[in-house]
Amino acid sequence: MMTTPTIAARLQKKFILMTHDSALQASVQAVVPEGWEMVATLDLDSLGGFEQVLLYRFVFLDLESLTDDFDPQDAIRKIRMELMLNVAIFCFGGCEDERDQARLNRADRFFEHDEMPARLPQFCHQYRWGE
Repeated sequence: MMTTPTIAARLQKKFILMTHDSALQASVQAVVPEGWEMVATLDLDSLGGFEQVLLYRFVFLDLESLTDDFDPQDAIRKIRMELMLNVAIFCFGGCEDERDQARLNRADRFFEHDEMPARLPQFCHQYRWGE
């Protein structure tokens, strides 16, 4: 049985950061605007199913976080094809081939690692609906 998200839960301002880079995670966390919540994970399943992932306004995804336990391309495919969600996926890092593959998997935009902390306030402003 699928639980229905409440209006209050839908209005929470939160986003997902998927990276194994702890320094980058700290620099992004340092600029999270007041009233926003960053959830750092490399395991989408730990967030719940469709109805829970739907509550996040966007995803910051590190294309260089490929490990034995995590493939960024699989995360994009899970969001787009398995969960069938249109949550914005902003990728950072990665070589041109990784970015091309992420485009094929329907990621939205691409940036360099050092751009992410500066971009966060802009995205939070754009995705602040419900205020």
